[in-house]
Amino acid sequence: MEAKITGEAVRLRIFVGETAHCHGKPLYHAIVLKARQMGMAGATVMRAFEGFGPSSRIHTTNILDLSSDLPIVIEIVDSREYIEQFLPELDSLVDSGLITMDSVHVVKYSHKSGPDRHVDPPEMNG
Repeated sequence: MEAKITGEAVRLRIFVGETAHCHGKPLYHAIVLKARQMGMAGATVMRAFEGFGPSSRIHTTNILDLSSDLPIVIEIVDSREYIEQFLPELDSLVDSGLITMDSVHVVKYSHKSGPDRHVDPPEMNG
C-alpha cells in the first residue's frame, strides 16, 4: 500500500464533551465514521483526564468531583485538501466544542501488509 500522505500536512483537532451525541451515537464516533466515509487518512480519539471549555466548569476524573462529561479530543492528520473538504461536514456535526488546525510534517505514514493480529484471528497449528 502506498502512503496516502507525506511531507507537509494539516492536523485537525476537535474538542468535544464525552456526553455529546449525534443521531443517537457518541459525537466522537460519528466524526470518526464520517472521516472514514470521506476517505481521510485516519482518526484518533483520546479521552482526557481533566479540562474546561467556554463554561469554565472543570471536568475531571478526580473522585471528589467526578464528572460524567470528560473532554474528548479527536485528531485527524491529512492533506490540506482533504481537511478542507471535511470541514463543512464537521461543522454540521459539531454544535458546541473547539476545532483547531495546525501544520505538521508527516515523517512516516504506512501500513504493514498481511493479516492484522488485532483484527484477523491467529492461524491454528494443526
